[in-house]
Amino acid sequence: MSMPYIEQLIEAHLEFLDEEFSQSKTIQTEFLQFYHWFRKQSLQDIWSFEQINHLIQKQSLATPASHFLIEQIAEHIRFALIHPVNDDTKIEDIIPVTTIDKIALYVASKSAHRQALIKQIVNNPSFSTMLTQLIHHSIQDYIDNSVMNKKVLGVGRFMKMGKSVLESVTDTNLDDTVKHYLQKNIIKISQLSEQVLNQQFDDNKLYHFQANLWHKIKKVPLSTLRNYVEVKDLPKTVGLGHEVWEHLRQTDYLKKQVHDGVYAWYVRNQERNFDLLLRDLNIDETLVQNELQALLEPVIKNMLSSQHLKTRARYYLEKFYYSEKAQAVFTQIEKGV
Repeated sequence: MSMPYIEQLIEAHLEFLDEEFSQSKTIQTEFLQFYHWFRKQSLQDIWSFEQINHLIQKQSLATPASHFLIEQIAEHIRFALIHPVNDDTKIEDIIPVTTIDKIALYVASKSAHRQALIKQIVNNPSFSTMLTQLIHHSIQDYIDNSVMNKKVLGVGRFMKMGKSVLESVTDTNLDDTVKHYLQKNIIKISQLSEQVLNQQFDDNKLYHFQANLWHKIKKVPLSTLRNYVEVKDLPKTVGLGHEVWEHLRQTDYLKKQVHDGVYAWYVRNQERNFDLLLRDLNIDETLVQNELQALLEPVIKNMLSSQHLKTRARYYLEKFYYSEKAQAVFTQIEKGV
């Protein structure tokens, strides 16, 4: 049962709140006061590792991405690729040459890694097969189509005759003989390939190769990327990437990686207050005053104008004023205690 004087108190309270929070100064002050309080709290005082890990595991790994989000990702990539500014923007406009030089020096300096990679490639059976076929094809092509065959009368016939004589004497096919020789000596050929590749890609040559490549592409407009990325296929390619993520996010491997990664971060930061943590994200008091408050103020004003804040405030004020404790206070006041 409602009581008139309580209803009057609630209305007076709501009018007071409405008047106070309709002023920009009040919103700014309260938001800043909250920030001043929050920044002094340490991470471990607010959230535990278990809470943070549970939230990330649930939202990032246990929850699949929506179809709408996947469509939006594809659309944003498409928009970035077809944007007209790409026609007038060159690669050198967005990548500083000093950074390119640092990358070139870094890559060129990794001799041991590069040599290990070359060794792994040349000792791969696929490389041996490819090299054998390439050399065999080159020899066969030379015999059949060399420049001398075409320009010097009779040489072609002489080479073919020599091939026939060799095959009759050795009782073997020349092609088979060449293949057998290459297969027998492929290890030596691969070792020679490794030596040649290491010579061609030593630190100095590799650095200059990257430098020359940069000078060739730096004036290329970004719109050239459309030659290598099929814009119309983006829904399919983004969808394939999403399929990879859908599988990966459900694996024990990624769950363990996220768990241990979050734990390592939490241990390093649990005693730091939020002032330092926010500064890691470039959030400081100046940003709060000049940017975040400006974003928050329209939200509060819309809540006031739509009566949402008033409705929610009334709900809790009624619970308070009609509570047993509040009623006991009113009874004491009525008795003059």
